[in-house]
Amino acid sequence: MKIVISTDIYYPMINGVAVFSRNLAAGLKKRGHQVMVLAPSLTGKFGIEKDEEYGYTVVRLKSRRMYLYPDQIEKVPEDRKALGVKVPQLIYKNGLHVSYNPYSDIKHVLDDFQPDIIHNQTPGPLALAVFRYAKKRNIPIVSTGHAYPDNLTQQVKLPELAKKPINAAMNAYFSSFLRRSEYATMPTEQAITDLLPKNRRFFKVPVVAISNGIDLSRFAKGRANADIYEKYNIPQKAPIVLYVGRVDPEKSLDVLIYAFADVLQKVPNAHLVIVGDGTARRKLEEIAKEESISDHVIYTGRIVGDDLPQIYRTASVFAITSKTETQSIVVMEAMASGLPVVAVRAGAIPELVKHGKNGYIYNPDDKSSIARGIVRILSDSNIREKLSEDAARRIRKHDISHTLTQIENIYNTVLDNRTNN
Repeated sequence: MKIVISTDIYYPMINGVAVFSRNLAAGLKKRGHQVMVLAPSLTGKFGIEKDEEYGYTVVRLKSRRMYLYPDQIEKVPEDRKALGVKVPQLIYKNGLHVSYNPYSDIKHVLDDFQPDIIHNQTPGPLALAVFRYAKKRNIPIVSTGHAYPDNLTQQVKLPELAKKPINAAMNAYFSSFLRRSEYATMPTEQAITDLLPKNRRFFKVPVVAISNGIDLSRFAKGRANADIYEKYNIPQKAPIVLYVGRVDPEKSLDVLIYAFADVLQKVPNAHLVIVGDGTARRKLEEIAKEESISDHVIYTGRIVGDDLPQIYRTASVFAITSKTETQSIVVMEAMASGLPVVAVRAGAIPELVKHGKNGYIYNPDDKSSIARGIVRILSDSNIREKLSEDAARRIRKHDISHTLTQIENIYNTVLDNRTNN
């Protein structure tokens, strides 16, 4: 089968959409399909390349920088000072690359490739061009919805009064993006409930929940290599609380910092390791300084490749306080690494984290309860081991192989429907 995956957000960006898109392309290529990824260029110029690890084709479309949103690749710069006062970053030199008008580019490459099916991952300008192309060439489209509106509105620092109507408008647009496809998926049932209209009388497209999945062969329980501790300045004998992901406002990491300050009252040798970068890091550093816990918070920056599975193995517990997850690949990676998870009861996280089974889950912003859950795990090895075993068992059904099979079945269903009608 000739499959095109289109996404406005792609590797080497590190977030759920980018990671899933690459995992999907790699998995389909391994299964013998011809795969092409369409994504914005990181230089602005059109180009065609091969994925360095898996060998499928990546078409980088002409793009321009959107300076209001960081590219999630380069380190977010320090806030500037004016007359001794910090001025928040509103414009980023390394802004996100966006292909605003990619139709001519995709027409050229897709006419040559002759795809059987196209799978959209994001509802941005690229998807609009793909819909236009597919309609003219009568090519079926499958779309996946990955995001809550807060993922964008929190990032661009909108006033609170403006957020609610803008979120509602964005949610309506996200739904229309799925409705223009022949089949749609979302990572969890909760995401479908939260983001799609309750009355689906006019929503004729079938929508199913399919886990983003992870490669379980990469993540497993064990002790990290000694050089990892040294490389990232992580103390080997201290209890480690770990967070992996974007360090942006919608991740609510300020709640985790405040909770960790409470944790240190009970477990004074604990350390919090934050893996990733983003626009909220400066604020987190200021909170840690105010709470006098800076010496116990480690920021590693972005970590990719073989070091990432090792980083999970340094930890005793994984903590995430985000309220806007449609699933959370990092929670799945943590579970596969045998880590108990402390999280909040919001978004789709409760589908992964079961209170008292593989971790603890609390109300959003409840820093005291979050701290108690972390302390309990760090302080009791029997509880920690019990939660760890359940996490590793529970994650098995999220192996990427199951995801790939379900998605292949959808492709075949769509193509069969085309043949039979």
